[in-house]
This record gives sequence, C-alpha cells and structure tokens, in this order.
Amino acid sequence: MTVLDRLDARLEGALPEEEAAVLEAVKRLAGRTIAPAAATLDAEGRFPWDNLAAMRALELNRMFVPEAYGGASLSFACYIRAAHELARACAATGIVWSTVFHAVKPVIDFGSEALKRRILPRIADGGLAALCITEADAGSDAIGMRTRFRPDGDEVVIDGTKTFITNGDVADIYLLFGKWTEIKDGRAAVTALVVEKETAGISVLRLEDKLGLRASSTAALAFEGVRVPRGNLLLRPGEGLQVLFGALNKSRPSIAAHALGIARAAFDDAIAYITTRRQSGRRIADFQGIQFMLADLATDLAQAELWLGHVAGLVDEGLDDIGVEASMAKLSASDLATKAADLCVQLHGGYGYIREYRAERLLRDAKITQIWEGTNQIHRQLIGRSFVRRP
Repeated sequence: MTVLDRLDARLEGALPEEEAAVLEAVKRLAGRTIAPAAATLDAEGRFPWDNLAAMRALELNRMFVPEAYGGASLSFACYIRAAHELARACAATGIVWSTVFHAVKPVIDFGSEALKRRILPRIADGGLAALCITEADAGSDAIGMRTRFRPDGDEVVIDGTKTFITNGDVADIYLLFGKWTEIKDGRAAVTALVVEKETAGISVLRLEDKLGLRASSTAALAFEGVRVPRGNLLLRPGEGLQVLFGALNKSRPSIAAHALGIARAAFDDAIAYITTRRQSGRRIADFQGIQFMLADLATDLAQAELWLGHVAGLVDEGLDDIGVEASMAKLSASDLATKAADLCVQLHGGYGYIREYRAERLLRDAKITQIWEGTNQIHRQLIGRSFVRRP
C-alpha cells in the first residue's frame, strides 16, 4: 500500500459504515462499467447514457437529496469521494453527475418547501440538472449577466441566453440566474430561479465541440418569453448573489474532487508505464530524475487531498463562509490535475501523444478544471484579496 492509498483509506475510513458501503459500490461501478467505456465515449463524443443508467440503478442521486424528498442525505465528504472516483474512471461521466449536484444543492439550501417537494423527488429518481450562470459576455464576472426576469402577476417572464452550460441539452431541471427588471442596480438585481425542461420557450442554440470531456454535453441555451411560477424563485428577487455564492462554495470543492480524480488517474498511469517500460537497459522508474518528479507530484497530491477533506468537513459542519477555502481547493486541485496529466504524457514519451494510451485524454480533460467555476486567475485574486482587506 502506497502513502496515497493509505491516505485514501484514512479519508474513507472516517465515513460512517453506511456511507463507506455506498462508496465501495461506486468504486465497483467505476471500475467495472464506467472506466472500460471511457475511451470509446470520448472518441465518439457520445453522451454516457449507459453509464447514467447504471448510476441510476445504484440510486446515486439520492446521495445528496434529503430523505424528506426521496433521498438518502449522505455527507458532503461522501459525495466528494464519490465524485473523485467517478472522475478517476471517466471525467466526462463524472462531471455530468457532479453538475446535477451543483444545480440542485442551492434548491436544497434556499428553495421553498413547496418547490423542494416538486423538484427534488425528480432528481432523487435520477433526473439531470444544469446550472445556468455563464453568458457570452459574462463568465467569471457573473454580475455582467443580461438575462432578464420580468415579473408578471404570479409569473416571471424570462428572456436571455446562456452559454457553456454542462448538461444544457439533457437537463430536466435548470437553476437559472438573471436580473430582476424592477431593480436597477445591476449587482442588487441578480436573482435565481428554477426552470423545468418542459417549459415552453427554451431552445438549444448549439452544442459545443470541445477539446476534452467530449462525452459530456455543453450547450448554449436561449430562453425566450419563458414563463414560470413566481414560486420557482430561490429567496426573494435581488437575493441571487447569496444563492450564487452559496452554490459556488459547494461546487468549487466538487470541481476540486473532479480534478483530483483526473490527477490520480494520470499518476496511476504514469507509474504503471514507467515501472514496465525500459530505456538504455533500465526501467524508466529507476532514473533518479524521474523519481524526483514522482516525489513532487505525490506530495502535492497528498496535500491537495487533505485540504479538500478539510473543506468537506467544514461543509458538513454547516459553515457557509468558506469562499476562500473553496477557492484554495479548486485552485490547487485543478493546477495539479493539469500538471499531473502533462507529466503523464511526458513520461509516456511518444506513446503519450497517441490514443493507444489514455494519457492524452487525461491532459485534454484536465485543462477545463482551471477555467470553469471561476478561472484560476480569479481564484488567486480572491484568495490574495482576503488577506489584504482594508479594516
């Protein structure tokens, strides 16, 4: 057992017995079903419906839905470990599932009782969801969004477009952010509400042809005169930033888990290759320079895993003001995923550049983790600013 395996065992051993059993089932599913299909799904750019069917049979969505609405209400720490294992097997399948959590957790935290009773059982039964924040001119600067929410009696009329929406064409539920037309201050106008797939006026403008995560879908969406009940609001008009920041404080550690799953897959593949491949009569792993690379990467992996475990613990303790900790987790894990995947390709030499090995896919999949949920440049600014705030 390596030090990383021992760390995994320690983190997972801290889970209650029921949650540990669920995680073991996730690992079996990832190893037997999801990982073997990953290369074909990537090559064909095919959405992983079969994987999702297997995950639905395992009732994985119930993991993060409260019991009162048909779920199992397991810990955030358990969810994080499951997201890690799924991404380790197939990053595209992993992000499809994690995005459901990203979109639904704010409904759990901020939705009315009536809204939760209408929406959450559908998710617990295996429904898909999408988080709609980004627009063509409003990425990391979410305040710049232009989607409009206009009140009309007991309804809200939605007009606008969203882009780079994971699960956008397949989601049953959308968590949508826009601006309340009766509030003129742009920042104060941000509002959040839920839209169901069957609502009239929603259209898919295009599906993106991506560098990585090619088996997941990323869509641009248009909302034209879409009408939803006013009861679909999360909190009150103009309180969307509270919902948005609450959502990001949970989704950023989730992206960290996704990134670390890719990083561990890259590390595993690198070790497997260099311990069997020989150059100049010696195993590649026997060269001191290579061992130095492994030492640095393994140390970084251990530290990132420990920090993510710490952040998951804060969430499970019910702390809300964890924006800086969440940014640190996402920043370190995503930079590490790209570093690990790049090293994996390098250690494979020419074979790392061709599709016979998954090293090239891991590098393509890793890159986006440095971009979404706030670019890493934004996270560095957020973290640094937290230490130099004026009194």
